Amino acid sequence: MNVLIDTNVALDVLLAREPFFELSQLVMLASEQKIINGYVTASAVTDIFYIANKHLKDKTATYKLLNEHLMGTVSIATVDGNSISKALDLEWNDFEDCVQYVVGESINADYIVTRNPGDFKNVQISVVTPEELLNTIAPAE
Repeated sequence: MNVLIDTNVALDVLLAREPFFELSQLVMLASEQKIINGYVTASAVTDIFYIANKHLKDKTATYKLLNEHLMGTVSIATVDGNSISKALDLEWNDFEDCVQYVVGESINADYIVTRNPGDFKNVQISVVTPEELLNTIAPAE
């Protein structure tokens, strides 16, 4: 199962943001353990670096954080000129979310996991919260 992990979910884990940390961490753990094929977009990595560095105020710590806790956990989905062109043509209110969606299509994502599912309206990929994804991969008994 291919899952595109939205920027906010990755940041919840990397920056231990409460009250979102626990569920987001379980999503990232599912990716690390290959229960899902977790992806973040290449453009999201730049956003994650920028936001994490702004929070940590330490570039060395930010590089270490991403190297140790992101790169070995998820695959990086390519953002190319075709992705950008398609996102521009779709003219969503939030261009970053549109790029995420277009890249999700390109990797045949089964799900986009985000804390903001309302940002992805009228799309062909199932958009779920971390909790909903976790219930999908490990249904309650």
